Amino acid sequence: MYSEHRITRAFKKAKELPLHKESKYILFSDCHRGDNSFADDFARNRKIYHYALSQYFQKEFTYIELGDGDELWENKFETIFNANKDIYLLLQKFHQKNKLHFIWGNHDMDYKKPKNVTKNLSTYFDTIDGEEKELMPNASFSEAIKLIQNNGKSIFLLHGHQADWFNYTFWKFSRFLVRVLWRPLQIHGVKDPTSPAQNFKGLIRVERRLEKWIKNNNNQMIITGHTHRPRFPSKNELPHFNDGSCVHPRCITGLEIENNEITLIKWHVVTNEDGTMQITRTILEGPKKITNYI
Repeated sequence: MYSEHRITRAFKKAKELPLHKESKYILFSDCHRGDNSFADDFARNRKIYHYALSQYFQKEFTYIELGDGDELWENKFETIFNANKDIYLLLQKFHQKNKLHFIWGNHDMDYKKPKNVTKNLSTYFDTIDGEEKELMPNASFSEAIKLIQNNGKSIFLLHGHQADWFNYTFWKFSRFLVRVLWRPLQIHGVKDPTSPAQNFKGLIRVERRLEKWIKNNNNQMIITGHTHRPRFPSKNELPHFNDGSCVHPRCITGLEIENNEITLIKWHVVTNEDGTMQITRTILEGPKKITNYI
């Protein structure tokens, strides 16, 4: 199936959430939560991510994760959970307030099947008291989400691998390459052979396919992940946003939607003059009115 058909199908079947002046959404993607080993790209930013997400929870944001949250190509979920238990218990707080929505990407495409979501996220074994406890029962996973205004206009959210035929159609083969070939070589600096984030030509192809779909669909505003490259278009450009990733070398990036405005932000560590270090939020682009794009 052509990428345009895959994207259109996701658009038509997308889960719908409200978008109004009181809406507060934080969008992250491509966390690739791993096992805290040398091959775990998320490990270096885990504390930044946890702090940032805790701030959004306190400010009553709804968290939408745009795919590739769990690195299921390289790891079993049990090892991911054990390495990131504090992260999942924080996600649990969002879930308990109905402020958590997941989109599945190519690296966590196992979550396309509800039975896999239930198996991994409904309960966890607490090693402290030896009991099985609730984690996120009935966690919500979708291929796409639409944030819809009262006038019917919307922001279309999806991971973006729908425009990457190899990582969508042949994702199991891609997983095999990563799990068997690339992961053991990662310590020696070998790049992931399947990732558009590591392949500039592949990245450009994915972005062009997404933008072709935008042009063919009345300049529909779209937010994706997948390529790990943050995008924040000007008012006169196609409304194609990308929240970046949580595995940048020294920061995580995301998109905030608040007061009918959108802002590209990064969270990172800064060193103060007295030598103390702190995690801080920096605005990269925006805020800009959503009405500029839809």
